[in-house]
Amino acid sequence: MNNYSLLLKAATLAAISSSALAWSGCALAQAAAPAPAATAGTPAEAEDEIIVTGVARKDGLRKLDASFSISTASEEMIRETQPTSTADLLKIVPGVWVESSSGTAGANVFIRGFPSGGDAPYLTIQMNGSPIFPPPTLSFLENSSLFRLDDTVERVEVLRGGPSPIFSNGQPGATTNFILKKGTSTPQGSIRATLGSEGLYRGDFVVSGPVAENTTFMIGGFYRTSDGLRDTQFPADRGGQVTGSLTQKFDNGEVTVYARRLDDKNAFYTGIPLISNNGKISAYPGFDPGNDTLIGNEIRRVSIEVAPGATPVTKALDLGEGRGAKITTLGATFDFEFDAFQLSNKMNYLKGDANTRGLFTGGNPTSLTSYIASQVTAANRNAAVLAAAGRPATGGSATFVNGSGTVAGSQAVLEAGIWSVDKQLESFTDELRLSREIFSGNNLTIGGYFADYSSRDLWYLGNNVLLTVEPNARLVNVGLNNGVAVSRSGFVGSPFFDVNASYNGRNTALFLSDEWKVTPTLRVDAGARWERQKVDATLENNTTGVDLDGNPLTLYNNSAAILNGTYRTIEYAKSKISWTAGATYSITDRLNVFARANSGFAFPQFDNLRDGQFNVQTVKQYELGVKTSTRFYDLFLTGFYNRFKGLPFQQFVQNPDGTQTNLTRIGGSRAYGLEFEGAIRPITGFELATRGVVQDGKFKDFGENSGNRVSRQPKFLIALLPSYEFSTGLGEARLFGTFTHVGKRFSDVENQQALGSYETVDVGASLDIDDHLSFQATVENVFDKLALTEGNARIIGGAASGGTFLGRPIFGRHATLTAAYKF
Repeated sequence: MNNYSLLLKAATLAAISSSALAWSGCALAQAAAPAPAATAGTPAEAEDEIIVTGVARKDGLRKLDASFSISTASEEMIRETQPTSTADLLKIVPGVWVESSSGTAGANVFIRGFPSGGDAPYLTIQMNGSPIFPPPTLSFLENSSLFRLDDTVERVEVLRGGPSPIFSNGQPGATTNFILKKGTSTPQGSIRATLGSEGLYRGDFVVSGPVAENTTFMIGGFYRTSDGLRDTQFPADRGGQVTGSLTQKFDNGEVTVYARRLDDKNAFYTGIPLISNNGKISAYPGFDPGNDTLIGNEIRRVSIEVAPGATPVTKALDLGEGRGAKITTLGATFDFEFDAFQLSNKMNYLKGDANTRGLFTGGNPTSLTSYIASQVTAANRNAAVLAAAGRPATGGSATFVNGSGTVAGSQAVLEAGIWSVDKQLESFTDELRLSREIFSGNNLTIGGYFADYSSRDLWYLGNNVLLTVEPNARLVNVGLNNGVAVSRSGFVGSPFFDVNASYNGRNTALFLSDEWKVTPTLRVDAGARWERQKVDATLENNTTGVDLDGNPLTLYNNSAAILNGTYRTIEYAKSKISWTAGATYSITDRLNVFARANSGFAFPQFDNLRDGQFNVQTVKQYELGVKTSTRFYDLFLTGFYNRFKGLPFQQFVQNPDGTQTNLTRIGGSRAYGLEFEGAIRPITGFELATRGVVQDGKFKDFGENSGNRVSRQPKFLIALLPSYEFSTGLGEARLFGTFTHVGKRFSDVENQQALGSYETVDVGASLDIDDHLSFQATVENVFDKLALTEGNARIIGGAASGGTFLGRPIFGRHATLTAAYKF
């Protein structure tokens, strides 16, 4: 892959001709009847945009008047961003740090210095105002993995802090609400084709129109196949989705029902070998850090041993399934007015599978000679192995599993686990709100929220294989000279941690919110929420240290964890109250200031309870902000402070003897900072936008790590986004780009794995030939920058202080070309 050919050359020439630094990604061609983008050339839209997320009443609130921080993106802005995944879109949001280097699914998302070891525990993904799955994160499941972007999405609103702890599922971090298109009164639609230099072929469509008087429909979706942003030697991304809705309008309201089916398989990328020289990171010899991966055809299809027997029971795995999803979602929104009352209801039901088949790297690479020596030492120290062999080992040898001969002692090798996680998900959520104006300027809202959700889990973690350190790695077999077999078809280990669990959760909440326009320039609001969570679970117990085949001479399965047929149960119930209060003052119609305080919480989820973490996480947040928007400029500033307590931190770490330990800790943090986004439009057609954050987050009450910086999140991030629109003989053209600077970070809570600062440049160009035909071309990471999103997550401390180490870089340069036709 990544022989960029004519596609890359054409896209690069079209984009770089803009002489603009790129606004990340590509404005994919316009779809049916788009609303005007809240960007250059349409300042009125930016000034008067109405938002509905975090607002009590169904009719929403002008974004400029909101007493909280919220970012929005229209359909066109989403396409300009050209996100590699749903989570990757959130890079447009100040105060949100996204690590999307895992591919389409499995991102890590961090909010405003909230401490986290990964996944996205403080990010809620909503569709039409309903959480698609009530827990924001379970192990091996962050909820952006359950949602795919396509042309059926009209816009997105991302609320940080503010009143978020009061409504919906009470998320204290960020709530991302994807709002779907509805049917239209006249027939219309669009089709779009996308090609990518990584072997991407994608088609999108959306059609809408009337069914009957006051009844309209919308249907759309996508299908795509891709070799992947890293070369896996097989189709890395395959699948698509279809979404449909019906809207019925009445004299006093409307009802919309919608359905979505997602069936998608996505490669899951983890760490690769890199070189560190006094903190300066470079490529490992023979390994392209932007495009290569250890995954390949040789380890794609394997069988892991999961239960004992003379011939151990096996489970077939295919890494081609990656971290995909087969999900059906049904939902409805109901908005009516009855005399002085407004009634709103949002319902969502989800059912399906979200499994993981992934290669998880462990300890840093070593030479085969050193690896064999360590196995000789371990075998000779084991009395049972020594007795069965009859003599100690003095050496060993290795061969390639594929039959290509003996492996040289100088060959670099590493152990990596092939992990299998099955998740069967089901959830139902419903939120009901009733609003009424109590007196002039004062609106009171009461509501309730109910969620019932479950996960059926079957995990086999571990299953280490011995691999050559090269792209599309080869499997290696090792045997000792006293008859001991270190490996089986490359496997040097069996499962170290199994889970067979049935989890059920139920949350019930009541909330009250009041908004009062005290004067024409002063608006205040306050709210409170009571919520109760109840969880019950049944889990099968593990027996560890089991020899699966009863033969001490086969080291690869001598120390397995197995499900043993005994069970334990968990019963948990807890109630908690959250609150918020805010005010906004209009200095002018286009200049507002606001203040906000809230107190939120996060209940322990299924995996926390399984590991004995019953504490409720609490966070207090304070915000001060300024908002202004005119024809010539926009500016949104939010200063924030938060104090976090009760953080459960979980990490699977690699021990020196090759075993792994599930490490858990409880701690807290504090963070303060300034989010900013804005734009200037000095001349017609030209805009220079910016977004970013300056923040300082540190651990508190976290033992020896207290005072360390919160892991993974930069202290400073800024993006500059120039664009220029102009007319040509062919049609309306747009040149755009993004220059992004990401500050230094630490991969670990010990602050010993430093992740350096870096800059990237993206460029793009678009051409709308007429009202029907559009083209776009983009190049991302133009200069093929090497930069890390994380270090070695399986090692505590200074894993990257010098020499060879494992880390996960951003993707290399890639190009995209799209064409769309509206009708």
